[in-house]
Amino acid sequence: MISRFAAPVLAGSVAVVTGGSRGIGFGISARLAELGSTVVITGRNADRVQAAARQLSTQQRTCDGIVCDVTDLDGATALGAHLRGKYGRVDILVNNAGIGGPTSLLHELSPDAWDEIFNTNVRGVFYMMRAIVPLMMTAGGGHVVNISSLAGKNPLARGAAYSASKWALNGLSYSVAEELRQHNIRVSVVCPGSVDTEFSPHQGKDPGKMLRPEDVAHVVAMLVTQRPQAFVSEVLLQPTQKP
Repeated sequence: MISRFAAPVLAGSVAVVTGGSRGIGFGISARLAELGSTVVITGRNADRVQAAARQLSTQQRTCDGIVCDVTDLDGATALGAHLRGKYGRVDILVNNAGIGGPTSLLHELSPDAWDEIFNTNVRGVFYMMRAIVPLMMTAGGGHVVNISSLAGKNPLARGAAYSASKWALNGLSYSVAEELRQHNIRVSVVCPGSVDTEFSPHQGKDPGKMLRPEDVAHVVAMLVTQRPQAFVSEVLLQPTQKP
Protein backbone atom coordinates (compact mmCIF):
# COMPACT_ATOMS: atom_id res chain seq x y z
CA MET A 1 0.00 0.00 0.00
CA ILE A 2 1.27 3.47 -0.86
CA SER A 3 1.52 5.71 2.16
CA ARG A 4 0.11 9.21 1.99
CA PHE A 5 3.60 10.50 2.74
CA ALA A 6 5.46 8.57 0.04
CA ALA A 7 3.05 8.85 -2.90
CA PRO A 8 3.47 12.59 -3.59
CA VAL A 9 7.25 12.24 -3.62
CA LEU A 10 7.33 10.15 -6.82
CA ALA A 11 3.97 10.98 -8.40
CA GLY A 12 4.58 12.53 -11.81
CA SER A 13 8.20 11.37 -11.94
CA VAL A 14 9.79 9.19 -14.63
CA ALA A 15 12.20 6.42 -13.58
CA VAL A 16 14.45 4.28 -15.79
CA VAL A 17 15.65 0.91 -14.49
CA THR A 18 18.19 -0.99 -16.57
CA GLY A 19 17.98 -4.76 -16.39
CA GLY A 20 14.54 -4.21 -14.91
CA SER A 21 12.72 -7.24 -16.24
CA ARG A 22 13.69 -9.71 -13.50
CA GLY A 23 15.57 -10.21 -10.28
CA ILE A 24 16.79 -7.10 -8.46
CA GLY A 25 15.80 -4.82 -11.32
CA PHE A 26 12.21 -6.05 -11.35
CA GLY A 27 11.97 -5.63 -7.59
CA ILE A 28 13.18 -2.04 -7.90
CA SER A 29 10.83 -1.34 -10.81
CA ALA A 30 7.86 -2.67 -8.85
CA ARG A 31 8.67 -0.57 -5.81
CA LEU A 32 9.11 2.65 -7.77
CA ALA A 33 5.84 1.98 -9.60
CA GLU A 34 4.08 1.46 -6.27
CA LEU A 35 5.35 4.85 -5.15
CA GLY A 36 3.77 6.55 -8.14
CA SER A 37 6.59 6.84 -10.66
CA THR A 38 6.16 6.09 -14.35
CA VAL A 39 8.75 3.32 -14.75
CA VAL A 40 10.68 2.56 -17.93
CA ILE A 41 12.17 -0.93 -17.84
CA THR A 42 15.07 -1.67 -20.18
CA GLY A 43 16.74 -4.95 -21.06
CA ARG A 44 18.07 -6.94 -23.99
CA ASN A 45 15.30 -9.54 -24.24
CA ALA A 46 12.23 -7.99 -25.88
CA ASP A 47 9.75 -10.62 -24.71
CA ARG A 48 10.94 -10.49 -21.11
CA VAL A 49 10.98 -6.68 -21.04
CA GLN A 50 7.46 -6.37 -22.43
CA ALA A 51 6.12 -9.08 -20.11
CA ALA A 52 7.57 -7.31 -17.07
CA ALA A 53 6.12 -3.97 -18.19
CA ARG A 54 2.66 -5.51 -18.64
CA GLN A 55 2.87 -7.14 -15.23
CA LEU A 56 3.57 -3.82 -13.52
CA SER A 57 1.12 -1.70 -15.50
CA THR A 58 -2.31 -1.06 -14.00
CA GLN A 59 -5.10 1.47 -14.44
CA GLN A 60 -3.41 3.61 -11.80
CA ARG A 61 0.19 3.32 -12.96
CA THR A 62 2.19 3.15 -16.16
CA CYS A 63 5.18 0.96 -16.94
CA ASP A 64 6.97 1.09 -20.28
CA GLY A 65 9.26 -1.65 -21.62
CA ILE A 66 12.04 -0.68 -24.04
CA VAL A 67 14.73 -2.93 -25.48
CA CYS A 68 18.16 -1.47 -24.85
CA ASP A 69 21.60 -3.05 -24.51
CA VAL A 70 23.57 -0.81 -22.14
CA THR A 71 26.83 -1.77 -23.88
CA ASP A 72 25.60 -0.28 -27.17
CA LEU A 73 26.30 3.45 -27.37
CA ASP A 74 23.89 4.01 -30.26
CA GLY A 75 21.15 2.14 -28.40
CA ALA A 76 21.66 4.15 -25.20
CA THR A 77 21.68 7.39 -27.17
CA ALA A 78 18.49 6.41 -28.98
CA LEU A 79 16.86 5.58 -25.65
CA GLY A 80 17.68 9.04 -24.35
CA ALA A 81 16.18 10.64 -27.46
CA HIS A 82 13.05 8.49 -27.14
CA LEU A 83 12.59 9.44 -23.49
CA ARG A 84 13.03 13.13 -24.29
CA GLY A 85 10.40 12.91 -27.00
CA LYS A 86 7.87 10.84 -25.05
CA TYR A 87 8.25 12.14 -21.49
CA GLY A 88 10.40 15.26 -21.77
CA ARG A 89 12.23 14.34 -18.58
CA VAL A 90 13.81 11.61 -16.48
CA ASP A 91 13.92 11.98 -12.70
CA ILE A 92 15.41 8.66 -11.58
CA LEU A 93 17.98 6.42 -13.24
CA VAL A 94 18.79 3.08 -11.64
CA ASN A 95 21.79 1.45 -13.27
CA ASN A 96 21.08 -2.13 -12.30
CA ALA A 97 22.12 -4.11 -15.40
CA GLY A 98 25.26 -6.11 -14.74
CA ILE A 99 26.92 -9.48 -15.15
CA GLY A 100 29.07 -11.61 -12.89
CA GLY A 101 31.21 -13.42 -15.41
CA PRO A 102 32.84 -16.82 -15.00
CA THR A 103 34.32 -18.06 -11.72
CA SER A 104 37.97 -18.27 -12.52
CA LEU A 105 41.49 -17.44 -11.46
CA LEU A 106 42.37 -14.12 -13.05
CA HIS A 107 45.29 -15.47 -15.10
CA GLU A 108 42.93 -18.08 -16.59
CA LEU A 109 40.23 -15.56 -17.54
CA SER A 110 39.94 -14.82 -21.24
CA PRO A 111 40.37 -11.21 -22.39
CA ASP A 112 36.93 -11.45 -24.03
CA ALA A 113 35.34 -12.31 -20.69
CA TRP A 114 37.17 -9.40 -19.05
CA ASP A 115 35.88 -7.04 -21.72
CA GLU A 116 32.31 -8.30 -21.38
CA ILE A 117 32.33 -7.75 -17.61
CA PHE A 118 33.72 -4.21 -17.83
CA ASN A 119 31.64 -3.24 -20.85
CA THR A 120 28.44 -4.12 -18.99
CA ASN A 121 29.27 -3.16 -15.40
CA VAL A 122 31.18 0.07 -16.05
CA ARG A 123 30.95 1.23 -19.65
CA GLY A 124 27.21 0.56 -19.70
CA VAL A 125 26.70 2.86 -16.72
CA PHE A 126 28.72 5.56 -18.48
CA TYR A 127 26.60 5.22 -21.62
CA MET A 128 23.34 5.43 -19.69
CA MET A 129 24.41 8.45 -17.68
CA ARG A 130 25.67 10.11 -20.84
CA ALA A 131 22.24 9.65 -22.41
CA ILE A 132 20.01 10.47 -19.44
CA VAL A 133 21.78 12.97 -17.17
CA PRO A 134 21.06 15.82 -19.63
CA LEU A 135 17.34 15.05 -19.22
CA MET A 136 17.72 15.37 -15.45
CA MET A 137 19.42 18.71 -15.91
CA THR A 138 16.46 19.85 -18.03
CA ALA A 139 14.09 18.71 -15.27
CA GLY A 140 16.07 20.63 -12.66
CA GLY A 141 17.46 17.65 -10.76
CA GLY A 142 17.23 13.93 -10.24
CA HIS A 143 18.61 10.78 -8.71
CA VAL A 144 21.12 8.30 -10.13
CA VAL A 145 21.40 5.04 -8.20
CA ASN A 146 24.13 2.63 -9.27
CA ILE A 147 23.73 -0.96 -8.08
CA SER A 148 27.17 -2.22 -7.16
CA SER A 149 28.15 -5.05 -4.79
CA LEU A 150 29.98 -5.75 -1.57
CA ALA A 151 32.53 -7.26 -3.96
CA GLY A 152 33.29 -3.64 -4.82
CA LYS A 153 34.39 -3.09 -1.21
CA ASN A 154 36.06 -6.42 -0.41
CA PRO A 155 38.37 -8.86 -2.21
CA LEU A 156 36.71 -11.70 -4.11
CA ALA A 157 38.88 -14.69 -4.93
CA ARG A 158 38.08 -16.29 -8.30
CA GLY A 159 36.06 -13.22 -9.14
CA ALA A 160 38.75 -10.57 -9.49
CA ALA A 161 37.42 -9.12 -12.74
CA TYR A 162 33.90 -8.77 -11.35
CA SER A 163 35.23 -7.27 -8.12
CA ALA A 164 37.43 -4.85 -10.05
CA SER A 165 34.48 -3.74 -12.19
CA LYS A 166 32.46 -2.95 -9.07
CA TRP A 167 35.36 -1.07 -7.47
CA ALA A 168 35.51 0.93 -10.70
CA LEU A 169 31.75 1.56 -10.57
CA ASN A 170 32.05 2.82 -7.02
CA GLY A 171 34.83 5.22 -7.95
CA LEU A 172 32.85 6.45 -10.93
CA SER A 173 29.81 7.01 -8.71
CA TYR A 174 31.66 9.00 -6.05
CA SER A 175 33.31 11.23 -8.63
CA VAL A 176 30.21 11.88 -10.73
CA ALA A 177 28.30 12.70 -7.54
CA GLU A 178 30.67 15.61 -7.02
CA GLU A 179 30.26 16.73 -10.63
CA LEU A 180 26.47 16.74 -10.52
CA ARG A 181 25.80 18.24 -7.10
CA GLN A 182 25.61 21.70 -8.60
CA HIS A 183 22.81 20.48 -10.88
CA ASN A 184 20.71 19.13 -7.99
CA ILE A 185 21.39 15.56 -9.10
CA ARG A 186 22.30 13.06 -6.39
CA VAL A 187 24.37 10.01 -7.32
CA SER A 188 24.33 7.10 -4.90
CA VAL A 189 25.77 3.61 -4.94
CA VAL A 190 24.17 0.54 -3.34
CA CYS A 191 26.43 -2.39 -2.47
CA PRO A 192 24.37 -5.47 -1.59
CA GLY A 193 25.72 -8.80 -0.48
CA SER A 194 24.43 -12.07 -1.93
CA VAL A 195 20.89 -11.69 -3.27
CA ASP A 196 18.64 -14.68 -3.91
CA THR A 197 17.40 -14.37 -7.50
CA GLU A 198 16.37 -16.86 -10.13
CA PHE A 199 19.40 -16.28 -12.34
CA SER A 200 22.26 -15.69 -9.89
CA PRO A 201 22.77 -18.85 -7.82
CA HIS A 202 25.28 -18.76 -4.96
CA GLN A 203 26.58 -22.26 -4.36
CA GLY A 204 26.85 -23.33 -0.75
CA LYS A 205 24.70 -20.48 0.61
CA ASP A 206 21.33 -20.77 2.30
CA PRO A 207 18.76 -18.90 0.14
CA GLY A 208 16.59 -18.39 3.20
CA LYS A 209 19.27 -16.20 4.77
CA MET A 210 20.21 -14.29 1.62
CA LEU A 211 18.96 -10.85 0.69
CA ARG A 212 15.88 -10.58 -1.50
CA PRO A 213 15.31 -8.19 -4.43
CA GLU A 214 12.76 -6.40 -2.24
CA ASP A 215 15.54 -5.53 0.22
CA VAL A 216 17.52 -3.73 -2.48
CA ALA A 217 14.32 -2.08 -3.74
CA HIS A 218 13.64 -0.76 -0.23
CA VAL A 219 17.04 0.94 -0.17
CA VAL A 220 16.53 2.49 -3.60
CA ALA A 221 13.15 3.84 -2.51
CA MET A 222 14.79 5.34 0.55
CA LEU A 223 17.46 7.04 -1.55
CA VAL A 224 15.09 8.63 -4.06
CA THR A 225 12.75 9.92 -1.33
CA GLN A 226 15.40 11.68 0.74
CA ARG A 227 14.70 15.16 2.00
CA PRO A 228 16.18 17.78 -0.35
CA GLN A 229 19.06 18.76 1.94
CA ALA A 230 20.15 15.13 2.57
CA PHE A 231 22.51 13.07 0.43
CA VAL A 232 23.26 9.40 1.13
CA SER A 233 26.17 8.60 -1.14
CA GLU A 234 26.61 4.91 -0.34
CA VAL A 235 24.69 2.04 1.26
CA LEU A 236 26.25 -1.28 2.22
CA LEU A 237 23.47 -3.86 2.43
CA GLN A 238 24.07 -7.12 4.26
CA PRO A 239 21.80 -9.97 5.35
CA THR A 240 21.08 -10.20 9.07
CA GLN A 241 22.60 -13.69 9.20
CA LYS A 242 25.46 -14.88 7.07
CA PRO A 243 24.08 -17.28 4.47
